[in-house]
Amino acid sequence: MTGSLPVAAQVDLRRQPVEDVLERVEAALRVELDRQTLVRKRRSLGGRTERGTWVRIERRGFERIGAQGWNGTEAAAVLQGIAMPEWYQGVAWREPGEPVMWRADELELIASPPVGKGALVLADPGLPDAWWEALTSSLDALAAQQTPRIATPDTVTITQEEVTQTLREVFPGIADTQIEQWAPAHADLTWANVMGPEFSIIDWEDWGMAPRGLDAATLWGNALAVPALADRVHRERRADLESRDGKLMSLFFLSKIVGPHAYEEDPLLAPARKEAERLVAELQF
Repeated sequence: MTGSLPVAAQVDLRRQPVEDVLERVEAALRVELDRQTLVRKRRSLGGRTERGTWVRIERRGFERIGAQGWNGTEAAAVLQGIAMPEWYQGVAWREPGEPVMWRADELELIASPPVGKGALVLADPGLPDAWWEALTSSLDALAAQQTPRIATPDTVTITQEEVTQTLREVFPGIADTQIEQWAPAHADLTWANVMGPEFSIIDWEDWGMAPRGLDAATLWGNALAVPALADRVHRERRADLESRDGKLMSLFFLSKIVGPHAYEEDPLLAPARKEAERLVAELQF
């Protein structure tokens, strides 16, 4: 896909009528959605079915669909050793007359809720040791897989060029931005996509190869408003985060917080600035 593709009109599914979409999904997957459990987000919908499964529905413009497609949830079904919902079936279709695709996937229903209501957390969730053990074993297992897919965090395909450009714009003092190790990553490992107290990782739409430490840096960065939690993430994923690539990925994450569009009311801003200063000094050493 190229940048010349038409851009889909912005639609907020929290406000848009969606009954026709739900009915189409029900007919295609032969399920019955419980409207009382429907979760509406800006670009996606989700809800329980009468047979005790979960259906996730997403609307995505052509400009956000790369050459590898956007069947990440289906492609992740072959991954081994990772705590994640089992994938059962899926369906995709084009919105008539619009540069837009819809996709619905039926998955195992996970009993535990997301650890965070959003990407970051503002209070320690008090996760048990078993949760951290499952996080570590799952991320280690993921890194050991093989895939031709390329991760697309924040809907942007991650490349060496993207990393270099981002870091040099915000941290010009970092002369060497070369990534040495690439491995499979979830690419959106926020606190909204990990479940607890029983650990599981959801929303695998954009997983693929990424610089080492991307997932650890994302989870750590989104915990910075809770120092004890950030410290625990760092301790559990020390090998990733203390590697040179991991430090670059930490700065890659922090660049979105402390960069030119920094939001002064962001609870992550102050700790992010402090951590960025530390990482820049370590990488310059």
